Amino acid sequence: MGIPAHIPVAKAVQLIKAGSSKWLREQKALRSFSWQEAYGAFTIGASQVAKTVSYIQNQPAHHRKRAFEDEYRTLLRAYNVAHEEQHLFG
Repeated sequence: MGIPAHIPVAKAVQLIKAGSSKWLREQKALRSFSWQEAYGAFTIGASQVAKTVSYIQNQPAHHRKRAFEDEYRTLLRAYNVAHEEQHLFG
C-alpha cells in the first residue's frame, strides 16, 4: 500500500487496525479477533514497485520453497533492524 510521506507509519497502522477491526465486528465475520501489538513495515522506492507486486502475487509458490519466517528474519538481519525474537510470530 502507499502511504503519503506526511503520514507516520504508526498512524497508518493504527487506522488500518481500527478500520479493519470495526469492519470485522460489523460483519460478524469472526467471533473473536484482535491484532497483535507489534508489526513490521518496510519501504520501497518507486523503481521497486513492479518487482514487489510480482513478489506478492507469487508468494504462495515462493513460500513453498522458503518459509516466510525465515525470509523475514533474513530481511531484519540484512537491514540491521533491531528486534526481539520473542515478539516475532507469536
